[in-house]
Order: sequence, then C-alpha cells, then structure tokens
Amino acid sequence: MAKDYVEQRNGGYYLKGSRVSLDSIVYEFNEGASPESIQRSFPVLCLEQIYGAIAFYLSNQQEIEIYLAESEKLFEQQGREMNARARAARPDLFTRLGKARQERNAASK
Repeated sequence: MAKDYVEQRNGGYYLKGSRVSLDSIVYEFNEGASPESIQRSFPVLCLEQIYGAIAFYLSNQQEIEIYLAESEKLFEQQGREMNARARAARPDLFTRLGKARQERNAASK
C-alpha cells in the first residue's frame, strides 16, 4: 500500500500533516546529512516521513530542483525589495551606516 509523505499547499511542498517544508529536508539531504541527522533537526518528524520525503524528492528530482531554484530567486528578489523600501524609508540611517562602514574599513588598513 503506497503512502503519501509530501503534499503541496500554499505554493510549496510540505511533509504531509506538518509545517516542515520539503525544502528543509532536501537542503540537508543534499549537504550529506543522513535521515537520522535530519530527524534530529526536525524531531516532530519520524524517520519514515523523512525517508518518504527523500524518496519523493528523488522520484521527482527535476521538478523539485526547478521549484527550489524558483523559490531562491523569489527569496532574493523579496530581499532586494525590502532593502530598497528600508533605504527609502530611512535614507539618513543608511547614510550614517555607510559612513561608519567606510571609517571602519579605513581604520583597519
């Protein structure tokens, strides 16, 4: 009997019945972490769920890699937008920070 371990919701992939994203499991797995090590990072999950998530990833690797790349681009874009909004809201603060950074760099030479 086949069992589903991963579900799509809110535009992402999650381990079924949890708030843990598939991304989290995949990144650790690709860094060489064992399922047991991943479980220590996510104690809410059982080993069966982690192995199921890894099997899902390996079975759908091309699709998941595309999804991860798109997610990273979106994350970077949102970071740039937040930075631009912060700079627009407090230009005086960012001017002072820039001057302090220049002074620190000059002093360390």
